[in-house]
Amino acid sequence: MTVAVWDALRRRPLRFALSTWLLRCWAFLLSGTVVGFVVLFLLAALLLVGVGLSVVGVGLLVLMVAAVLGIPVAAVERRRLRLVEPEPLPDPHGSLPGTGAWPWLRTRLRERATWRELGYTLALGVVFTATGIGFTALLGLSVLLTAAPAIVWGIAPDTVMLVPGQPISDPVAALPGTAAGLFGLLVSAYAGGLLAGAQVWVARSLLPARDEDLRSRVIELTRSRARLIDAFEAERRRIERDLHDGAQQQLVALSMTLGLAELELRGQDSPAAPLVARARGEARQALDQLRSLVRGIHPQVLTDHGLPAAVAELALRNPIPVTVDIDLPHRLPAAVETTAYFTLTEALTNASKHSGADEVVVVGRLRNDTLVLLITDDGRGGADPAAGAGLQGLADRVAILKGRLTVTSPVGGPTQLRLEVPCSA
Repeated sequence: MTVAVWDALRRRPLRFALSTWLLRCWAFLLSGTVVGFVVLFLLAALLLVGVGLSVVGVGLLVLMVAAVLGIPVAAVERRRLRLVEPEPLPDPHGSLPGTGAWPWLRTRLRERATWRELGYTLALGVVFTATGIGFTALLGLSVLLTAAPAIVWGIAPDTVMLVPGQPISDPVAALPGTAAGLFGLLVSAYAGGLLAGAQVWVARSLLPARDEDLRSRVIELTRSRARLIDAFEAERRRIERDLHDGAQQQLVALSMTLGLAELELRGQDSPAAPLVARARGEARQALDQLRSLVRGIHPQVLTDHGLPAAVAELALRNPIPVTVDIDLPHRLPAAVETTAYFTLTEALTNASKHSGADEVVVVGRLRNDTLVLLITDDGRGGADPAAGAGLQGLADRVAILKGRLTVTSPVGGPTQLRLEVPCSA
């Protein structure tokens, strides 16, 4: 791990005391001492209040707040480190937009970065504050000794004592103090560089994001996408159920009522008879369209009989002849069946609209607990997943289940979609 302060101190040790690094290190250490005092006070107060109120149950919440105190402290420290470290430290925490206080607190307490930041906060409040106090004392004493002649000249004689019991009345007599002060400033320059580098090294060890933080964020993102898909599927099934049990039944009742009205008017010379017959035909057509819509939202045959039966029914309704060869030893998880079915639906729709194919062949097998579907058409080919959102959307949907969608479509055909979805995902 390369620390910029130590690197500058090692490359040009003689010029270090006269460079801008000197003031930057001093500013970093002095401001760190102030921040450390505040952090130490807050930690002590939260711990005392938390332990004191633990008998009534409120103390646990206070201790949880103390545990996440390192998050804002680390955010301040990442900005303050820019004084002596040109390379910024990345924030290991992911954003949680729209999250309430309790979910935010629960999520942060499960992150390892939170506990590393708490460890740095403890080190800042105890170790670096103590070293900062010592450095501040050395720097302050060195400045006073360096300015001793001016202090003697500006203050009444016999009131300044560089050595206890020996007052100094002549500014010239204070010149040895100036020499000692200059030596102290030189020591402070190199001590400040070493201490600032040590604090930077500790910060770079504890505050930035690590590989496990990135992996946990990827896992959480994958889980959130899966939860969104589950919520979408649940909402789609609710709409399908409402349409099936509500609007569809009302249309059936309307069609039956119109049929009875048509029977009553049969044989009568009434101008309402053809209107009733026409209304009954339109109601029947609307019922057929609604049934097709419900089937497209989530086919009942997929829920009741599984993927092979649902694909066979889909093939019967497809305008292009479809040969289905799906042989599965058992029912697959619902998420896998749903993803495979709607991927196949989109593939058949694309083949019907764009490929100019005369036949589509669908082959499905279960290999090593992975569903493998091959959809092949004899059309003109040239399908480009980057040309539209359809194939890319299918690939994104399959990726949620750790699956893969491969498209092979040379110009002139044939076009083949290979879908692989692990059943254990």
